[in-house]
Formats: sequence, structure tokens, C-alpha cells
Amino acid sequence: MASRRELSAARRIVVKVGSGLVTAPGVGPDPDRIERLAGDIAAVRRDREVALVSSGAIATGMARLALAERPRSIPEKQAAAAVGQSALMWQYEIAFKRHGLAVGQVLLTAQDIGDRTRYLNARNTLLALLAFGVVPIVNENDTVAVEEIKVGDNDNLSALVASLVEADLLVLLTDVDGLYTADPARDPRATKLDVVETITDEILTMAGGHEDGVSVGGMATKLQAAQKAAASGVPMVIASGREPGMLARILAGEPVGTCFLPKADRLGARKRWIAFAAPPQGRLAVDAGAARALTAQGRSLLPSGVTSVDGEFGAGEVVSVVDGGGREFARGLVNFDAAELRRIRGAKTQEIEARLGYKSFDEVIHRDNLVILGGS
Repeated sequence: MASRRELSAARRIVVKVGSGLVTAPGVGPDPDRIERLAGDIAAVRRDREVALVSSGAIATGMARLALAERPRSIPEKQAAAAVGQSALMWQYEIAFKRHGLAVGQVLLTAQDIGDRTRYLNARNTLLALLAFGVVPIVNENDTVAVEEIKVGDNDNLSALVASLVEADLLVLLTDVDGLYTADPARDPRATKLDVVETITDEILTMAGGHEDGVSVGGMATKLQAAQKAAASGVPMVIASGREPGMLARILAGEPVGTCFLPKADRLGARKRWIAFAAPPQGRLAVDAGAARALTAQGRSLLPSGVTSVDGEFGAGEVVSVVDGGGREFARGLVNFDAAELRRIRGAKTQEIEARLGYKSFDEVIHRDNLVILGGS
């Protein structure tokens, strides 16, 4: 996809909305805001499929439980989510029903996405809902998620969902109308970027972290989502969710928000799962020669290039690959467990059997199971 004009061809769209767009502080779900969102989605959905990733469960639970501040402990967050999720879904049910649309709730954790079988099950469920003409409403399953199994924010979750269903477009509707060169509230010279072709280090410095009393996220997580979407071949638009009809304007190719163009070499479904869905279970540091062979020459990772092994993992699990400076530049499915790798790191291929007493593979990570991250 080379330009905004081609966004009109999108037939499967993932839309993400934050808590601030669908809830009001101390009140919970805002029926008017949710009704407007449902109307905007219904207006573009006549010849398209739309999945909605919605925050707001914890914010709704806070209002129902009369909590002045966002809960800090995991049990309190889980309790707020349990109270809020049903109330939020009820408002969506009412709003979409007015437009003749049914909704279906899909709650996910990082484990559902990181486990290959559960990942495929989630994909099949979402695709079945879309085939039935239902609008899936996706959220992280905050009632059971703890830190070890959390995606963490719905910006990244929406990018994973877009990859999961092989969407044609990801739209993040938010309180701001795009990515600016600086904070426009502090710098009057800040200008909005219309199109971002590549997310460079300079682009990343334009974002900062954010967490307020209701929502979690900010421009930093949106750029992380854009990186995931780009690698999956999915264009992404950040735009204001306060303006009515924004989805229709985006699909008409209007220069609203900031559009992030996808990479031309879209990763296949399996490599998308390796790169973004499965959390790394360990880390392999490699020398400069191995890093160059992986990134520039498309080679497999051999034991001779491994300088250190961190973590405990089994054969077949996803690990991070880092350079000498500790920068992660690749992920892959490893052929040996952590204990085996510590015994063969730095070894030549012909030395594997002598060190282990057997040899099942020549490669630590075969190139078919390796994904280069970022701009490499």
C-alpha cells in the first residue's frame, strides 16, 4: 500500500478506542460516545468487516466501585475489570443493536496469543464472528491477567489482533489527532506528521510514556503498535476519536491523522507470530560476525556465534537475539534448550556431538524460524 488513497480498498479493519473515548470519569460508559462510535463503525461496515478493540473495563469498574484512583494492586484491577466489563459490553450491545448489528465479546491474554495452538484458536473464533456479520469487541482479559501474562496495553493488543485476522487497516482512535514533532501543548512550533514511511529512531524520540488515572498507554505504545502493524503489512492511522465520521474520512483518503505505511515485504503468518505474539523465553547474545550473517546475509544462527545464554527455555521456544551492546535485533525458535546451548555456545558445528554426546541440529536457530526486527 503506497498511499492514503489506497486505504479505501481496505475490507477488513481493526479499530481501537481508548478508555477516554468511551467512558466518563466517575460515571463509566458514556452512552452518547459509544452510540456515536457504533454509528461511525456501522456507516463504514456495509461492505467491510470491522473488529473493535476497546479499553474501558477498568475505568467502568472504577466508577461502579466509586474508586477515585486507578487500582494499583493486581487483585483490585481484576475486580474492577470484572465489575466493569459486563457493563461496558451492555452499552455496546445496546448501541450496535440500533444499527442492526450483533456484537461478540473476545477477551485475550498474552498466553492466548503466545501459545501457537491458542493463537490459532483465537484467530478462528474472530474470523468466524466476522463471517457471521458480528462485530467482535476485543479487550485484554484483565480479570485473570497478571504481569506474566499481560499484553499490557490495547495499542499493542490491537496490532496483534490486526495481524491475527490479517487486517487491511488498523485505526487507533484517540484524544489526539496524530503524531506531532513535539508536544503541541508545550511547543507551538510542533507540526503534525501526515505520513510516516519508516519508524526511525528520530520518530521514536517524538513519543513519550503516559499513564493517567484512567488509561494506560500514550504515543510510545502507539508507535510500538505501528511497528508491529508495518511488519505485518498492515497500514495504521492514528486519528482523533472526538470528531464524528472519522473512520469514513480515513477510508476516503482524506489527510486526517497520521498514516503509517507498511513494509513492502510483509511477514508470513508464522513469522508474525514468532516476532510479535510469542513472548521470548530467553536471550542469546551473539558476536558481530553472527549478527552480520543474520541481518545482511540471511544466514542461520550457528553455535559458534553465540557468546552468552540467559534464561531457562526449552527447545522449540522463542528467544531474543541481541548484539554485543544488548540490543535485540531478532527473534527465533531455538533448536536446543538453555542447558544444551550453554554447553555448545562458541562451538563449531562439527564439535556439537562431542560436547553433547549427540547432534540433533547444526543450527541454533534456522533462518526459516528467524525474524529480523526493526529496520534491519
